[in-house]
Amino acid sequence: MALRKYIFVTGGVTSSLGKGIISSSLAKLLQARGYSVTIQKLDPYINVDPGTLNPYEHGECYVTEDGAETDLDLGHYERFTNIPTTQNNNVTTGRIYQSVINKERKGDYLGKTVQVIPHITDEIKRRIKILGTKGNFDFIITEIGGTVGDIESLPYIEAIRQLRWEMGPLNSLVIHLTLVPYLAASAELKTKPTQHSVKMLLENGIQPNILVLRTEHPLNSDIRKKVALFCNVEYNSVIESIDVSTIYEVPLLMQKEGLDGTVLRKLNLPEGEKPEMKPWKQFVGKVKNPKKSVRIALVGKYVELPDSYKSIMESFVHAGAVNDCKVILQSIQSEKINEGNIGSIFTGMQGILVAPGFGDRGIEGKILSARYARENNIPFFGICLGLQCAIIEFARNVIGLTDAHSTEMDLKTPHPVIDLMEEQKGVTIKGGTMRLGIYPCNIMPGSRCSKIYNQPEVLERHRHRYEFNSNYLDMYEEKGMMAAGINPDTELVEIMEIPDHKWFIGVQFHPEYRSTVLSPHPLFIDFVRAALA
Repeated sequence: MALRKYIFVTGGVTSSLGKGIISSSLAKLLQARGYSVTIQKLDPYINVDPGTLNPYEHGECYVTEDGAETDLDLGHYERFTNIPTTQNNNVTTGRIYQSVINKERKGDYLGKTVQVIPHITDEIKRRIKILGTKGNFDFIITEIGGTVGDIESLPYIEAIRQLRWEMGPLNSLVIHLTLVPYLAASAELKTKPTQHSVKMLLENGIQPNILVLRTEHPLNSDIRKKVALFCNVEYNSVIESIDVSTIYEVPLLMQKEGLDGTVLRKLNLPEGEKPEMKPWKQFVGKVKNPKKSVRIALVGKYVELPDSYKSIMESFVHAGAVNDCKVILQSIQSEKINEGNIGSIFTGMQGILVAPGFGDRGIEGKILSARYARENNIPFFGICLGLQCAIIEFARNVIGLTDAHSTEMDLKTPHPVIDLMEEQKGVTIKGGTMRLGIYPCNIMPGSRCSKIYNQPEVLERHRHRYEFNSNYLDMYEEKGMMAAGINPDTELVEIMEIPDHKWFIGVQFHPEYRSTVLSPHPLFIDFVRAALA
């Protein structure tokens, strides 16, 4: 029987302080001590999931193995802990209200007035506890999205208050993450925002057990004492989280600050010896001290917000460490690429990745990028829409189907080399209706991918509606672009590659969702290796 201790992570002062990274770091440290841990994210927005959100709104949409479209923080959880998450690891206000309203419509509440308390808070508590019943976990870390004081977060804060009362003080604790800003004019670190944030939490009935303070400058003992005194926490429960050059340093920083030991002590569990974290330290050492560098162009239409391609960017960090190099990513807005400037845009680039996306904005720039990589023998990696752009480009410029396109962009194209999947043709509802989650892919013997994966079948995660039109496959293979991966159940083409090219691979799935610190994705590793060569 698992211990099942609950840790709640809240944030104050400002959003984007890094609750997800702190949660992931704590999970990593507890794992290193031999405990089993899972993390969930409670998101206050009313969308049922982030699947219909523009990446500019909320960053990338992360997809779990079981096909849930979730918050990008779940990507951090997986990258740090090396354990897959599920749809139960991400809960939104939309999903909570949808569930309660569905129950009300069925008559489950026996004529009672349905209210935020107890019905909404009870549903939140049920969602928090469901992870404990479905998995044998010692610790369940729950991150509350948004900032304390947001009107949207109030039901979650109240649910935590109730849960803590039900569980007792030795079975749960609250970690509150806040900001200690530095005022350059007076050369001072200011603790007042933290004090106000904790006061707001107290007004909602929650006393935090541990404070993690984000800061640009080291905190001296006087500041820690002041925060401890005015926020009613122990001195050694005030943890410094100073800015670092890579997020992967944070677990080592938190270990140095004693976060994991403090958590165990407060939950009446033995601290024991500090774990070595040797593989993690080696990885961080390689990230911080690369022996060489490589320049790779990331072509996309959401490049202004780096979080839009978070998993791809982190996959390059993992692959760079394996290759002892720093991957310098040059983000390029696909809308700005044209015949006249493409040469200058890609000058000095050793590899080109065309990113996933939806819709026709910037599509011709992506198609031009695939052509430039193919004609100039530059390593090319196309992911999802990136593969589809490479297929369209090859049809137009090699096979000679000059009007070839995807029916997503042009319904009347005479050569629909990319077409809507058969099971998608009757779908009109947008949310959660794509081909989502993990599917098998048979790797063709003798292909480049067979050497990269070194196994006959792989499992990869998907998020798409459109696919390569297999009616055209013979034409492609006659001209030198081969199918390197096929779904064994549907016979959909999952991977296309050009064997005569230095490195030219497009995949319909999203390999970036599977790359973690301890298991970097082989496609990214080999792409970086080819770009270095």
